[in-house]
Amino acid sequence: MVLPLLTRIDHVGIACRDLRKTIDLYRETFGLGVLTLEVNEEQGVREAMLAVGPGADVAAGRPGYVQLLEPLGPDTPVGKFLARRGEGIHHIGYGVADIKAALAAIGGTGVRLIDERPRHGSMGASIAFLHPADVGGVLTELVQFHRIENSEGSAKPLK
Repeated sequence: MVLPLLTRIDHVGIACRDLRKTIDLYRETFGLGVLTLEVNEEQGVREAMLAVGPGADVAAGRPGYVQLLEPLGPDTPVGKFLARRGEGIHHIGYGVADIKAALAAIGGTGVRLIDERPRHGSMGASIAFLHPADVGGVLTELVQFHRIENSEGSAKPLK
């Protein structure tokens, strides 16, 4: 196992009720542009990734992103989060070099894994979540970025 496991802060996930309105807020307030818009039915969200920091080469690793999340319905994880807590920070995503190795190492410490195997995430990344009760009350996402070759997978363009 190579330490540290976390290579960077990848993104901050923000739950919102109206994606387009929240995109406008971040554009007008902070000057952030939308890098991608997707519907991820597996996770039950419409999402926008907003790039933070200079540079345009996503694969080279930008400093980070703001991920805006609008639920597809009230019974989705983000829909339930909004009903309980309202809009705001939903999770923190950390980059890892090898998500399978990171899951094995973290799981070996006794931290509960919401995802025992990686799944498809934004922009073609492999992702997995850790149980918030075991990591200081913060829903934590591990992200292994893959160079984007095409848009195949469960994520679909936002309509």
